[in-house]
Amino acid sequence: MDAATLERIGMTVAYVSHSDCGRHDTGWNHPEHVGRLRAIPRALRYDFDLFDTIEHREGRHATIDELALAHDRAYVERVKLLAESGGGRLDPDTPVSEGSWDAAMAGAGCVLDAIDWAFDGSVTRSFCAVRPPGHHALRASGMGFCLFGNIGVGAHYARTRHGASRVLIVDWDVHHGNGTQELVQNDAGIRFVSMHQAPWYPGSGAADDRGPHDNVWNVPMAAALPASAYVDALTAAIDAATVDWTPDLVLLSAGFDSLAGDPLGGFTLELEHIDQLTRLLVSRATLWCGGRMVSALEGGYDPVRLGDACVTHLRALR
Repeated sequence: MDAATLERIGMTVAYVSHSDCGRHDTGWNHPEHVGRLRAIPRALRYDFDLFDTIEHREGRHATIDELALAHDRAYVERVKLLAESGGGRLDPDTPVSEGSWDAAMAGAGCVLDAIDWAFDGSVTRSFCAVRPPGHHALRASGMGFCLFGNIGVGAHYARTRHGASRVLIVDWDVHHGNGTQELVQNDAGIRFVSMHQAPWYPGSGAADDRGPHDNVWNVPMAAALPASAYVDALTAAIDAATVDWTPDLVLLSAGFDSLAGDPLGGFTLELEHIDQLTRLLVSRATLWCGGRMVSALEGGYDPVRLGDACVTHLRALR
């Protein structure tokens, strides 16, 4: 689509990806395998209306200095050396392959590019179809399939690179974003809202864990509740986190393992609820910060459902 056409229809949404994200080789028996990414363009392939109203952009690689905004530099270098040596494991669930370094740098870089575009006005909202996921990655260690905290790094990048005074992170993955919380809770200019199944992996995210600056809203929820209970609880937490506090940017950890039937979760959301929650955040972001919103893929381990959810999410971002 040429520039004149984009200007005519008012392009505001980008689908952001990088081919290197497919180089993170976990093996086909691992829940977080490359087929997850392949399912997304497969689902998008015949949605011509969607393709006419979003822009596909390829992101860049992050730099070590950018990752070090949130992660211990020695840990970042350790992941690099592990990949260069042929791979290994950061924990029993988190493999590193020869291509994992390039994949992880591309995943984080896509998010950082999307933040740049949100602030320069070229694309207001973006969905970053990236892997490995990030919301379990701690400052100095990886876990839970995650190497680096894409959204956590992005929040600090928005603060330092673009001078954002206030960044809101919302995480609707079925697992608590323990890594994101660790990466951002010491910055009072960042607020973190996580709705997650409890008790469940990784065992963190109690409601009374508000962080050192009362900037964390954890919403633990039982499995198998009516879908409306999850939608209402997350909406209430977002509203509570933004009372007299207006974000300059909204970041979303879009974990689609919160959908009913996911093999690693017990929530009951359907595609209509992904649509509802996305539109809620878009409307809030429009009021708060001119619509600036960047989402990044986290969980979602039924590839067919994942692809359909990403299409639903992109349509609602428009």
